[in-house]
Amino acid sequence: MAKLLVVRAHPLTSELSRSMQLTDEFVRVYRRTHAADDVLELNLYGRAVPEIDLDLLSAWKKLGAGTPFAHLDEGEQIKVTLFDGYTSQFLNVDKVVVANPLWNLNVPTRLKAWIDTIAVAGQTFRYNEDGVAVGLVHGKKALHIQTSGGVFEGYDPASMYVKTIFTFLGVEDFQQVFAEGMDHDPEHAGEIVAAALERVREVAAAF
Repeated sequence: MAKLLVVRAHPLTSELSRSMQLTDEFVRVYRRTHAADDVLELNLYGRAVPEIDLDLLSAWKKLGAGTPFAHLDEGEQIKVTLFDGYTSQFLNVDKVVVANPLWNLNVPTRLKAWIDTIAVAGQTFRYNEDGVAVGLVHGKKALHIQTSGGVFEGYDPASMYVKTIFTFLGVEDFQQVFAEGMDHDPEHAGEIVAAALERVREVAAAF
């Protein structure tokens, strides 16, 4: 039995979000074709995702200096616990799906905050003797689903960033599915989404 983590980075549901519509279809087909697998869904807009801020930086500095966790401020303890929880969750699954819209050529801020929790030196990557970062995440599968009003064909900063992060961490089995151009060509928006849904079904069945 494999564990799949589905990361939803949109505040809207599938009724109003094309990226979530694609995600729902992926999950539906995946559950049907991988009935024995455990599917975990993480809605980044439904729970707290700590950003790297003064509390976290201060906490890490204290912990690095030998301060016991129990001696951290309450706010620092809460954020460190949340941050570490996301890191552990990522490490303990076999497959990951990240789904988001393209907003102003970037990923949603909640997704950026979550990505920070999975890019952790000593856990998901390390530095070798030459100071070069080496990914430690091997054997995982990752899929990135992204929708956008324009057409970028994988060359927008957001999709390139997500791909770079997973490659940096050592993930070799990485795929992307795009639904693009719905605002640029609204008359064919339905066809564009339908084609993306079909692609999602194919990927889900074999993922």
